Amino acid sequence: MEAVNVAEFKEIVELIKEKGGDPFKLCYQCGKCDTLCPWNGVTTFSIRRIIRQATFGLTEIENEDIWRCTTCGRCPQQCPRGVNQIEAGIVLRKIATEYGVFPTPVQGIRTVRGSLVAEGNPLKEKREERADWAKGLSVNTFTEGMEILYFPGCYPCYDPRMQKVAKATANILSTAGVDYGILGTKENCCGESIRKTGDEELFRRLARENIKTFIDNGVKKILVSSPHCYHTFKNEYPEFMVNFEVVHISQFLFELINEGRLSFTKEYKKKVTYHDPCYLGRHNGIYDEPREVLKKIPGLELIEMPEAREDGLCCGGGGGRIWMETPKGERFSDLRLEQAIGVGAEVLVTCCPYCITNFEDSRKTLEDQGHSGGVLEVKDITEIIQELI
Repeated sequence: MEAVNVAEFKEIVELIKEKGGDPFKLCYQCGKCDTLCPWNGVTTFSIRRIIRQATFGLTEIENEDIWRCTTCGRCPQQCPRGVNQIEAGIVLRKIATEYGVFPTPVQGIRTVRGSLVAEGNPLKEKREERADWAKGLSVNTFTEGMEILYFPGCYPCYDPRMQKVAKATANILSTAGVDYGILGTKENCCGESIRKTGDEELFRRLARENIKTFIDNGVKKILVSSPHCYHTFKNEYPEFMVNFEVVHISQFLFELINEGRLSFTKEYKKKVTYHDPCYLGRHNGIYDEPREVLKKIPGLELIEMPEAREDGLCCGGGGGRIWMETPKGERFSDLRLEQAIGVGAEVLVTCCPYCITNFEDSRKTLEDQGHSGGVLEVKDITEIIQELI
């Protein structure tokens, strides 16, 4: 393909600078980011190469590598020069998006974009069915004055596995006497992941529509199941001059238990290990609340895996990778399940739709391979709580 026009490339870089300065110019190629990147646990990959491309205009945007970054946050967290490798990758993805360059493993993004535009979700599902997960449950439509808006997110609304999480959350809220509601068909995808693939225009469209919906309906406080929604509403929507109180379900569970609004009637006599979602942990510093909730469960034995908390291993679903093809043998989630099995856990618990989706796929892979650890359960923290109240 033709090389990208240098002037156009520089213009895009300048736009990034306007949003907070050059995020990658300070790189002096020490290689620390490459040693931290989870990709190098499954294949050979250099994030430094991406930084060089973004810095000097080496525009090999047809290369699949610019789509590999899961935006897990591990490298910028420990970079000695303060380089934001995530932004470097997004710069190149913006160029690729503008030119319509999508290598075969990422072709699915085209379909995702079309679905987001037409239906407000990435799963090619109908907007009018967004609240179908709540049928048969005591879930009301949100009205101004309610304590909290529950915003499940796209996967918990549509994906059959993740609908169990939305239902568990609704049952917990009802049991605790929380005055809450949902907006159902009025909701859009939060837009976080499509922004990370480089489509800034679509992100801003989704965000503006959601913000208008929240304001029109008198929303003040938002409860979310997805760390990606949490990050976007809390850290990115303020770019539009709005500030909503945002709480992740793991935080809210901790509050409900401590306030005595939620109590356990049963024991959970299993060995459990907890996985830190990148967008809950590294990106937002929420490590303790989900662990404290698990520690309060009678009979539960909590075991830590290697690469936990600040050093947590990414599941592989961030940065839009949840929509891209990842070959067997290159899935971080396979490594994570091996780690969970290695510490003797019977249940792998997390609180992110992307993580659960990837872990369930890896669990099936291990079972198909006859792995002795195939009995490992994958659960959202709400699913355990629901069993015990």
